[in-house]
Amino acid sequence: MIFSATNVANTTSTVDATATKSNAASDPNAAQDRFLKLLVAQLNNQDPMNPLDNAQMTSQMAQINTVTGIQQLNQTMQGMAQQFSALQVLQGASMIGRSVVTEGNQISVQQGVGRGMFELAGSAGNVTVEVTTPGGQLLGTMDLGAKDAGRHSFEWDASKYQGDASALRFKVTATNGSTPVASTALMQSKVVSAGASNGLLTLDLERGGTVNYSQVRAIL
Repeated sequence: MIFSATNVANTTSTVDATATKSNAASDPNAAQDRFLKLLVAQLNNQDPMNPLDNAQMTSQMAQINTVTGIQQLNQTMQGMAQQFSALQVLQGASMIGRSVVTEGNQISVQQGVGRGMFELAGSAGNVTVEVTTPGGQLLGTMDLGAKDAGRHSFEWDASKYQGDASALRFKVTATNGSTPVASTALMQSKVVSAGASNGLLTLDLERGGTVNYSQVRAIL
């Protein structure tokens, strides 16, 4: 499609007219003005033998005041939500370069040492960690013994692994006797940027992916 100056002008005029109508429809002052005009017209055209009752007029004025107040409250809340979203992004900018802990089963490898974290829902008599490739090939198993409920960390010797160490995964198995204990794999990653989505602060991570701030378990 070819855009000419006339098309652009017509399109702009249409958009402006639509925006004006939208603003007029949601403007509390405009709504109140329309109501007053209708009320005056109703008074001018009422039946002299059956005039508008004072109670009816008072009820109508109370209703328009209520509607106008609700519209003004909605506009105020929308403005506050926009300001809060902007403030969240500003605060999130201070987290750029910091490391955070979120759910994930990727191992962090530095200087040949792989590190990971996990969280146990309850005490476990035996905890084992399996390190695997992205394809599921088992590279090593660590027996961590008994662990209390809460967050724990582990280290694994990754110096002999020749592949992409950043792609390594791990799996935690925890039991208390014959009863399985729920566990959550955690990973550490650096924040590279911050933004907002649907009014919520979001963080872009160096190791890929975007998380909401509410998903951050810890800031390191």
